[in-house]
Amino acid sequence: MKIEEIALKYSLLNAKQYGKAREDAVIKRVLAEMPEAKKEVKKVVEIVRKMVEKVNLLSKEEIERKISELNIQEIKEEKERKELLPELPDAEQGKVIMRLAPFPSGPLHIGNARMAILNDYYVKKYNGKLILFYDDTIGSEEKPIDKEAYELIKDGLDWLGVRYHEILYKSDRLEIYYKYAEELIKMGRAYVCTCSKEEIRKNRRLGVQCLCRGRSIDENLSLFKQMLEGKIPEGKAVVRLKTDMKHPNPAFRDRVLLRICEREHPRVGKKYRVWPMLEFSWAIDDYLIGTTHILRGKELVIEDMMEEYIWNIFGWKKAKFIHYGLLRLKEEGAKLSKSKTRKLIEKGEIKGWDDPRTWSLQSLRKRGFQPEAIRNFILKLGLSEADITMPVDILYAENRKIIDKIANRYFAVLNPVRIKLDYNIRKVVVKYHPDYPERGTREIHVDPSEIYVEKEDLEKLKGKEAALIGMFTVKLDTISSFVSMEVKDEVPKIHWVSVPYVKIKIVMPNGSEKEAIAEESVKYLKEGEIVQFYRVGFCRLDNKETLTFYFAHK
Repeated sequence: MKIEEIALKYSLLNAKQYGKAREDAVIKRVLAEMPEAKKEVKKVVEIVRKMVEKVNLLSKEEIERKISELNIQEIKEEKERKELLPELPDAEQGKVIMRLAPFPSGPLHIGNARMAILNDYYVKKYNGKLILFYDDTIGSEEKPIDKEAYELIKDGLDWLGVRYHEILYKSDRLEIYYKYAEELIKMGRAYVCTCSKEEIRKNRRLGVQCLCRGRSIDENLSLFKQMLEGKIPEGKAVVRLKTDMKHPNPAFRDRVLLRICEREHPRVGKKYRVWPMLEFSWAIDDYLIGTTHILRGKELVIEDMMEEYIWNIFGWKKAKFIHYGLLRLKEEGAKLSKSKTRKLIEKGEIKGWDDPRTWSLQSLRKRGFQPEAIRNFILKLGLSEADITMPVDILYAENRKIIDKIANRYFAVLNPVRIKLDYNIRKVVVKYHPDYPERGTREIHVDPSEIYVEKEDLEKLKGKEAALIGMFTVKLDTISSFVSMEVKDEVPKIHWVSVPYVKIKIVMPNGSEKEAIAEESVKYLKEGEIVQFYRVGFCRLDNKETLTFYFAHK
């Protein structure tokens, strides 16, 4: 059976049971019946979307007739089961301590949300403690710390509903790292290396110790002191951990613990010039804050090895590592990096971190995404070490389930063309949402001599019967003649706008702006309100004065 046939079957069955077919429910059924289709998820999503749209235009009677004609065997829809994540190893109620470790180079984006939501889920499950620990040691010049990022990260976490119990900053803990670095030197387990990068690279490749490794403890302590006091310039010395120079992984041979960096830090200025590497600082901090479980990407294998190596040296209790794979969203523009985004912001090519092209949490909120939708999307991915590339439509489907229950529908025309009606009508009463009559109705004033429809609709349906939503059936033309008050199921339904109308602007995910005319009642919306414009999609009103909306999705 083809994907189209399976999609049609479940679209019809889902629509019969719930009144309207839901994309996410149909997608799950299709993939369950045809597991091999998981290799082409994007194609499945596109087919299901078209099929669901087609089926949702049918009446209840037509749906039942098609089910009968196609001899589709009805199945009992199971209630959606909440997929729980696996238990944490050796976890005890009230004793789990986990940490979020964002690097403040910019706000959290949709990929970072996975890290935050998974940690939050487990801490709440075990009634534990979650620490927001800014990993703000000086990074590379290509990835500088952004002073605004601290608040942007906190803002994003708060919006997601992530509950943290304490906030710590690595930039406040440099003296702690110096203390333990000195202890490692005194134990003969670390040394100051003044070799060039080329020498180190060669020695690692050959598995040969450098001369620096043979220095006495006193020499190393003296050189370390000189590093701290600024007597050794940047790039001329590092502190290395003594590991096995014959280790099968050359990258693990005598790794750097601390290095000199003269750049100014946004929180502590130039107070410190020696900064720890990620794995060294975390080995110390995870012990001191009592971390019990560490969730991180599977690519951080070396970091795991380093932490465990240092814990073994000091004889410290080890935390448990749990890994997950990389999440990629299959959507044009969704791979934009923070460093590239910052440069575009500085050039003025992107408006700011909440620009829809950044895919930051702030930008998703601006577009009308709900934190619950992002949480559901992440948790349904599970905790797997496999890299996942997901069509963004899956995230859209999760958000649609939530906002469709709160978003009223309005008329807006993007490419207006004027028509006249040969029928004298001055007002119509239209439901705010056809599926939720309890939301009430609104009255729209009509001028039959000045009706605007989409240019595409007029060109496509000219001379044919079409129903003006909320009015009646006409024979569509520049002067459209009245046909009937009855609106038949098979007749195309088109949206329209009459005078008086308002001009609106819709900012799209790619940053482009579309101008449109909309029914006058749009000007009474509140800022932040989410609406659905017929055949345009869900949008959030961002600026009431200019009537600027941000497009969410279809």
